[in-house]
Amino acid sequence: MSGLLAGKRLLITGVITDASIAFSAAKLAQEQGATVVLTGFGRLSLVERIAKRLPTPPPVIELDVTNADHLAGLADKVREHVDGLDGVVHSIGFAPQSCLGGGFLEAPWDDVATALKVSTYSYKSLATACLPLMTSGGSIVGLTFDATSAWPVYDWMGVAKAGLESASRYLALHLGKQGIRSNLVAAGPLRTMAAKSIPGFEQFEEAWSGRAPLGWDLYDTTAAGKAICALLSDWFPATTGEIVHVDGGYHAVGA
Repeated sequence: MSGLLAGKRLLITGVITDASIAFSAAKLAQEQGATVVLTGFGRLSLVERIAKRLPTPPPVIELDVTNADHLAGLADKVREHVDGLDGVVHSIGFAPQSCLGGGFLEAPWDDVATALKVSTYSYKSLATACLPLMTSGGSIVGLTFDATSAWPVYDWMGVAKAGLESASRYLALHLGKQGIRSNLVAAGPLRTMAAKSIPGFEQFEEAWSGRAPLGWDLYDTTAAGKAICALLSDWFPATTGEIVHVDGGYHAVGA
């Protein structure tokens, strides 16, 4: 088998529709020789239906990253399909509506806590749940939306992403001795299910399309998927704690 990810065993979370960045990553990974296992939350039948659109329909494991029992049993469920893991993709985020759309000052702590648990702490939770499967090292890759600035309407999800970016650096620190890398891909705005759930998200879209030096396609998740696959591969053996921007260059220009 040939390809950038030949022989790699990957666990990929966050496939909801075929417009998901995770779907693009899974498709590209399979095309590059990887064996893929997916996780799903909520309506598993929906994830299973979308999984059938991949070149090789992968198994789907139920995983709620806030459920301690699901996390404790994850390694055993993955072992039913592969004998270990070389890479993990974290494409998970959620915030209650009160935390988005301009309600930053009013959002109650319970809702903020939910956003942080699902979108930030779960990165560590997923990593440690998969550690027993990564005895030969490997790569963990997450998805962020550049948290160096405050964005209109993004509010507490922006705070959660800032926490995710810090958590990735700490995972890089604590897992490095085990040969495990932790990196993030900061994608520009894409018309995914996650974006559609954010009131006023079109404000990002208009700015990006006009200002990104390379231009920006709101519907093309391929570039982000390729970056994820590159970070999962052996071609970044000494890169960890990094954030790779896949945003048409928007982050690099001021106006």
